[in-house]
Amino acid sequence: MMGPQGGQGQSPYFSFIFILLLIFVFYFFMIRPQMKKQKEQAKFKESIQKGDKVVTIGGVHGKIVEINDKTFVIEVEGGMKLRIEKSAVSLESTIAAYKKEK
Repeated sequence: MMGPQGGQGQSPYFSFIFILLLIFVFYFFMIRPQMKKQKEQAKFKESIQKGDKVVTIGGVHGKIVEINDKTFVIEVEGGMKLRIEKSAVSLESTIAAYKKEK
C-alpha cells in the first residue's frame, strides 16, 4: 500500500495564488513606497525658490541664487557659486539640516 505523496494533492491554483500574493506584497512594500518618495522629491524640487537653503546628495550646503531648467546655482560659504543638477538636491538632508529654520 502506498501512502499519500507530497505535493501532488495540491491544486495548481494554489501555486498561482501564492505567486500573485508575493507580487502583491512586493508591490506594496517595495515599489509603491519608492514611487511615493520619488513624487515627494519631485514636488520638493519644484517648490525650491531663490534664497532657499539646500543640501546636495554630496553633503554641500548652500543657498539657491539662480534657478534654470535642469540646474540650480547655489552659493556656498565664502561666496563661491556652484552649478548643480536639480537631481543632486537631497530632500531628506535638506529637511534634517534646516527644519528648525523654517
